[in-house]
Amino acid sequence: MSTENNPRLDFFRSQIGNNLIQSPSPLGRWLNGTLKDVQHGTMTVEVTVRQDMTNPLGTLHGGAAAAIMDDLVGMMVFGLGREYGYTSVNLNCDFLNAARIGDVLTAHAHVVRAGKNVIHCEARINNLEGKIVAKCSTNMIQTGVKLPF
Repeated sequence: MSTENNPRLDFFRSQIGNNLIQSPSPLGRWLNGTLKDVQHGTMTVEVTVRQDMTNPLGTLHGGAAAAIMDDLVGMMVFGLGREYGYTSVNLNCDFLNAARIGDVLTAHAHVVRAGKNVIHCEARINNLEGKIVAKCSTNMIQTGVKLPF
């Protein structure tokens, strides 16, 4: 699907500046990020660390960081406008710096290579000082599920 006629990308663009309560993903709604930028093959969201996202040390749980990146990549790939849905094959994460309750984080995802069946993507989470909190690479594979729009 071309970027000129892509209702999914148009939907995400209409949500820039809003929190993701309209996300197609229930997990994305729980993460409650704010969409900051949407382009074909890239997407950026801002997330504030809440207590229910932390580990016993009071820092962002690795699973929550992975969820932020995986959900963002999923939205971005959904926004490519392909006929079939894609799902994660793997998610290789590195956790590099701690984030604490109240920290505002920026997560950015981009497509590295979009093949017919596999789409390779990368994402990273930065804090306001620019330190990398976490980063990942992931492969999404085409499913047999046709998407409604």
